[in-house]
Amino acid sequence: MTWFTNIISVPQRFFRQELLPLLANLKLAIVLLLAIALFSISGTVIEQGETPAFYESNYPEHPALFGFLTGKVILMLGLNQVYQTWWFLALLILFGSSLIACTFTRQLPALKAAQGWKFYQQPRQFEKLALSAELDAGSLSTLAELLQKRKYLVFQEGNSLYARKGIVGRIGPIVVHASMILILLGSIWGSMTGFTAQHMIPSGETFQVNNIIEAGPWAAAQVPKDFSIKVNRFWIDYTPDGKIDQFYSDLSVLNQAEKEIDRQTIYVNKPLRHNGVVFYQTDWAIAAVRLQFNHSPILELPMGEVKIPGNGRIWGTWIPTKPDLSEGVSLLAKDLQGTLLIYDAQGKLISTTRPGMPADVNGVKLTVTELVGSTGLQIKSDPGIPLVYAGFGLLMLGVMMSYVSHSQIWALQEGDRFYVGGRTNRAQVTFEREIIEVLEQVAPPKTAELAIAN
Repeated sequence: MTWFTNIISVPQRFFRQELLPLLANLKLAIVLLLAIALFSISGTVIEQGETPAFYESNYPEHPALFGFLTGKVILMLGLNQVYQTWWFLALLILFGSSLIACTFTRQLPALKAAQGWKFYQQPRQFEKLALSAELDAGSLSTLAELLQKRKYLVFQEGNSLYARKGIVGRIGPIVVHASMILILLGSIWGSMTGFTAQHMIPSGETFQVNNIIEAGPWAAAQVPKDFSIKVNRFWIDYTPDGKIDQFYSDLSVLNQAEKEIDRQTIYVNKPLRHNGVVFYQTDWAIAAVRLQFNHSPILELPMGEVKIPGNGRIWGTWIPTKPDLSEGVSLLAKDLQGTLLIYDAQGKLISTTRPGMPADVNGVKLTVTELVGSTGLQIKSDPGIPLVYAGFGLLMLGVMMSYVSHSQIWALQEGDRFYVGGRTNRAQVTFEREIIEVLEQVAPPKTAELAIAN
């Protein structure tokens, strides 16, 4: 049985004597924090979740960015999806382990020591304190009363006294560590279970979230299957000079029986939230054109975006003007309210029109009744966000608690001599003034001042 105990004790000794001190090392924690910050910055600077062709074209080998950063390097290291890579998650776990080790090996023992009380029984014990005084006269009861008025917790035993206040300052660092661990857990959980999707949906259509562009390994359970989204209407508000002011989407949330259970109008910076899934208004397009030949029924033709140099956007479609499709014209539009351009087969501009205004084309009267817009939605789910927000709230509380000074005062009455000393972990000057004010009330001002100076 002894050999079995020895085998078990070996890893325990390694953990306590080797691994735990290494994890609790402050230098290691700083290096890990800097590494996490560096890679987080890279995830902000380098576009995330794009196609391999995007990185190869925007980060060429000649010349390479900074001399080494190319599309191949980005894809090989996973810098195109930093927050889902195994090494980034490993950094988060290692940093969290370091915080936990530091909390249990340093912060909790320091708090436990601060909660206890220890009396000084020898005058020489006061010599090690940064602030101490030897008085010709004094009274423990008077000192205790004065300290209690200053919110000190006072303990007295025989001819010795111990007082403290600001124990919350010792709890603050523990709260800070706990908040950072909570933030890390939220980040890891969000990376593992969150997803991002994109949809371009024409007005009047209903869709379910399925075009997933980025997802964690456990994200399947978060993709909504019990409801769908209907785009009731999409529209754009324009400024007087014709520029886009804002675009809106009127969305309905439908249950599996296609009954509306929620309805909201979203726009940029005002998303729809439902069951932990957030729908953001991010883009728009022209999906189709509805038109009429002479007095024919209204037809709907799809429109596609035409790539042009620069930052402009144009959508176009081909419209047949004969039943046998032997002739037709091209229709181009740049927005949902402006002028539409009509070109013949040779690319010559032959007419312009607007919705509701007829135009004579190839011997027929062509009337565009409506341009159908489509809304671009980005859908996100991050179950870790509540943990992250709670962690940041706890972090602010912990930082404020850490600024509270933990002050300790000892006193000893031995014959006609009265010894007083104290220390604090911050606000040293304020603490010294406080001690002087107390001693001036316990003993004559001149005697107390000289004693402190010595």
